[in-house]
Amino acid sequence: MIAIYFTVLYIIVSCIFILILLKILNNQSPPLNSNSLVTKFSMVVATKNEEDNLASLISALSKIDYPKENFEVIIIDDNSTDKTFTLATELTSTLENFRVVKAENKKYEGKRGALDYGIETAKNEYIIITDADCVPGKNWLIRYKEKFNKEFDLIIGIAPFNQKQTLVNKVSCYENFRNTLLKILSVKIGLPYTATARNFGFNKKSFEKIEGYKNTTDTISGDDDLLLREAVKNKLKIGLLTSKDSFVYSETKKLFRDYFSQRARHTQTSFHYLLKQTLFLFTWHSVNIAFLFSPLLAFINLYFLLPFAVKLILDLLISVLFQRKINYKFSIIETIYLQFFYEIFLIVHLFNAKFNRIKWK
Repeated sequence: MIAIYFTVLYIIVSCIFILILLKILNNQSPPLNSNSLVTKFSMVVATKNEEDNLASLISALSKIDYPKENFEVIIIDDNSTDKTFTLATELTSTLENFRVVKAENKKYEGKRGALDYGIETAKNEYIIITDADCVPGKNWLIRYKEKFNKEFDLIIGIAPFNQKQTLVNKVSCYENFRNTLLKILSVKIGLPYTATARNFGFNKKSFEKIEGYKNTTDTISGDDDLLLREAVKNKLKIGLLTSKDSFVYSETKKLFRDYFSQRARHTQTSFHYLLKQTLFLFTWHSVNIAFLFSPLLAFINLYFLLPFAVKLILDLLISVLFQRKINYKFSIIETIYLQFFYEIFLIVHLFNAKFNRIKWK
């Protein structure tokens, strides 16, 4: 009977989850508002050995549909050992609103030190963070402007991966899909816990209020999530950007070795979340893992097959309802086996983050 009670509760919670997502994502691309107040942006990009990605990044940023006099792009070279600085300088030589600087005398280690250096040199009040291997949509800044005009202090965007046919790509994309839905839910219920660094914005006043990156040095990575943690602690107004034309795309890792290393960095950051953020994630993932492996208890009672069946059906329903809204496409078979990878790898990432040494490139 316990299996039945928990299954009914799981169905109720999942249905509420689905209804919240439907309300948010069914209106994710409202008409552009060209009459909203003028907002000036400083885009900050921390780079380290990114010579292969600079051309596509700079090309995409130079084509953004926004007055050039109202935004600048600051590319920070964080002690690269390749041609990042030279190439970035060459590619931006004719672009008046682009600057390339070297991160010298950083206050903090790793990527956050480079970002902090760039933010200090920013001319404008509103800061947008992205990564060197990303491609934003042309209406990216317009959507941020609309959201900031609603007086949000910090804004979290959506960052899907480009979907391909390799197994590591499929695993990464499905993981990103499920984590994106959970991120959306967390913001809606007032428990935001993650902010993808490649699509993330805030105003300088709020950044200074939480003392910048001063209180985010718990790990070498996780500058985005830990900055969000400080924003939550200081009760800043946090918004979510869900318009499809505000998505920022990037590539997944090509090898499982690199994938596990990347996910270990992200997971290590979760060890330093606020208690309420940790409890939310622990409860959600624990229940899902328990339901996924509930058939192992079928020898005790066949009712333990019920949680697994319900989870499988709900996972398929969620995939059907929302995958295209995040620009993904998974078949029924993929949804089934990728869900196993997703839940099992959560445990693998946890152990990797706990016992492996993490570093910023």
